Amino acid sequence: MNYLSIYNQNIINELTRKRANETKIGETVSVINNTDNWKEELKTASAKFVLIGIPEDIGVRANYGRGGAHTAWKPTLDSFLNQQHNYFLDGSNCLVLGHVQVEDLLEKANDLNQKNKSHIDELKKLVTQVDERVYEIIKPIIEANKIPIIIGGGHNNSYPIIKASSIAHAQKINVINCDPHTDFRSLEGRHSGNGFSYAYNENYLNKYSVFCMHEQYNTNEVISLFQKNKQALYYSTYEDVFIRENKTFNSTLNQNIGFVKESVCGVEIDLDAITNVPSSAKTSSGISPVQARQYVYQTAKQLNALYLHIAEGAPILSHIKADNKTGKLIAYLISDFIKGFMDKENEM
Repeated sequence: MNYLSIYNQNIINELTRKRANETKIGETVSVINNTDNWKEELKTASAKFVLIGIPEDIGVRANYGRGGAHTAWKPTLDSFLNQQHNYFLDGSNCLVLGHVQVEDLLEKANDLNQKNKSHIDELKKLVTQVDERVYEIIKPIIEANKIPIIIGGGHNNSYPIIKASSIAHAQKINVINCDPHTDFRSLEGRHSGNGFSYAYNENYLNKYSVFCMHEQYNTNEVISLFQKNKQALYYSTYEDVFIRENKTFNSTLNQNIGFVKESVCGVEIDLDAITNVPSSAKTSSGISPVQARQYVYQTAKQLNALYLHIAEGAPILSHIKADNKTGKLIAYLISDFIKGFMDKENEM
């Protein structure tokens, strides 16, 4: 069954606020015209970057986190489409594909209580269904030689994205992740905290680099695992850069990038990493939005990037009112990634 909701030009037009003497990104992006044969059309599309949303928070809830990550896609797309198409960013290089259909799974998840162990088990089962749907949609995007820009959703989606990228390229891939958490928890059933450990255990993930991890929000078991397997697993810590000041931000970022630079690489960022951004595990002590943008730009420019995955943004958290700035921040990150990628291409 096809679980992709494909967006047509009418949807893009409705979201794009046009003004005289201006050209918005939404006026220049492309869409799929033949919904019955979208995979083949994607192969011949001129756009290099493909935007896709995963509006779910089931993986977050299965990891005892706060709901709300299903709300990031729509305001992000709205903000991105209403940026200016100009000298700095060419909207015609982007195709808006649509979103992964998970509404039926969200309805089931809404009847489950995180305080009930049996309900957590049911949430994990729902996450495996999300995995299958995401994998089936991301794989043909990679096979079409496009760069998917994926807006989550929980960080559980890293697993099917890595799996799809690995199988499409017939090799294990490297991944870099800006995240307070390694998301390398035990294989205890799928949730947002073990996407990378599942990908590693199933031989889809080769080298994994975690940038600015928070020292007190990762288990000793996981830290020991990284220290024992330094050929494949690497982390830098937030405290080393900003508290002890043993390293600079730029030198640390370059070390993280260097660890995964020799092969194709997925680029991940969890919005939990950015100070006071509404997310499933919002932090009061993180990197700044500017530093997040620098991270995305530099990884796109320096690495052979396969995809960008922005996870855990929650403009509408389950316990607070909407924050409309989150969509705009994610739109900045998308634009910075595209600019970094194109700057690399232009230098070659």
